[in-house]
Amino acid sequence: MALPLRDLTAPVIEAWAATEAKTRPTSARLAWRCLKAFLTWCTEQTEYAPAMAAVNPAKTKKAREALGKAGIKQDALLREQLPAWFAAVQNVSNPVASAYLQTLLLTGARPGEVLGLRWDDINTKWHGLTIRDKVEGERVIPLTPFVSHLVHALPRRGEWVFSSASKGQSLSIPRNPHMTACKVAGIKGLTLHGLRRSFKSLTEWLEIPAGVVAQLMGHKPSVTAEKHYTVRPLDLLRVHHEKIEAWILQQAGVSFDAKAEPGKLRVVAG
Repeated sequence: MALPLRDLTAPVIEAWAATEAKTRPTSARLAWRCLKAFLTWCTEQTEYAPAMAAVNPAKTKKAREALGKAGIKQDALLREQLPAWFAAVQNVSNPVASAYLQTLLLTGARPGEVLGLRWDDINTKWHGLTIRDKVEGERVIPLTPFVSHLVHALPRRGEWVFSSASKGQSLSIPRNPHMTACKVAGIKGLTLHGLRRSFKSLTEWLEIPAGVVAQLMGHKPSVTAEKHYTVRPLDLLRVHHEKIEAWILQQAGVSFDAKAEPGKLRVVAG
């Protein structure tokens, strides 16, 4: 908005919210939350406070109702969709994007967390991956056999594991390649974050302890025992995580030689 602070009144913001909600409600809700935080900050600054109203003009019932609530997303891979998804993703023309998408599903990490992996984050001695976590700062999860083969087959172009052909750049989030792969596989509406949701959903088939899955995914512990009394070292997490990976690959009809030298992966999908 090209408006001075004094003109950001409640009616102005409510009118903006009503207009934006018609075409891009998700982006508008994010912008509205940022605006609320910004105006609160302004009231605490001596140079801006005189121009501010006594009550934050963005915090109104009309603006909130105009933007609505975010819907609960349900996109996730079904077990029977795994063969088609893996076959399509493994045929993505960009091998880095292909490896990224498979790693996303098999780790349950957030799309940005996987994209931000650096070679220094891979511990080949103890088979661990350091994930830069938006909640806790960082977490260490197992480097499972299939993911290890995927990443060690990638070209080393600078610090990023999932790099672009441009020197020193990380891969751009491959939404279009994934959409194309899903179209080939006949899967509708599956987002990149839906792959993270898929990881969680698929673990239900194996009855993996909820605390293990939460620790792998970087979710905060939900009960007192998890917060204060349960400590799972990397080797214990590995037992569960490798079980998850092996089961997903089995359901997908993907087999590989786990004893093969990393980077020389032999994959058969069918």
